[in-house]
Amino acid sequence: MAMRACLVTSCTPPTDTQQIGMSLIEVLVSLLILGVGLLGAGLIQLNALKYTDSSRMISQASFVAYDMLDRIRANAAADYSWGGEDISLANTLAASVRDLDLHDFEANIRHLAGDTAKGSIAISQREVTISISWDDSRAAHAGGARETFTLTSRVAVDPRPAR
Repeated sequence: MAMRACLVTSCTPPTDTQQIGMSLIEVLVSLLILGVGLLGAGLIQLNALKYTDSSRMISQASFVAYDMLDRIRANAAADYSWGGEDISLANTLAASVRDLDLHDFEANIRHLAGDTAKGSIAISQREVTISISWDDSRAAHAGGARETFTLTSRVAVDPRPAR
């Protein structure tokens, strides 16, 4: 068998023993691998959207709770104890600052997470605990799962009058 010498760089190999192009099976396997990869990327994106929504809700709940804490500190003489079942007074001229603050707190909670959201304010001596909970079943992958944000802080003066 004689060897061919190629003096130029564009020497072409013999065509009778070499395969040119790709077979259909190779193309299908590469498309399958690409499809599985794209499906995985889509699932990762879907989970990222779920967790981003959950963290956004936690951030918004912290804003609402800190706003209410600032209102309690500004009106320290009033008793702000409030449960989620309590209905705050409507926004009227006869309502006190406390009632308006609680009305705004309730409205902010409903705006945050809808009618399923609940809030409470507990005051014990100089310690104020504000809790906000909402339905977080989308991020938890379980029906009826609730997320709760709780803020506890001390205030400078005892907001409850001595008994």
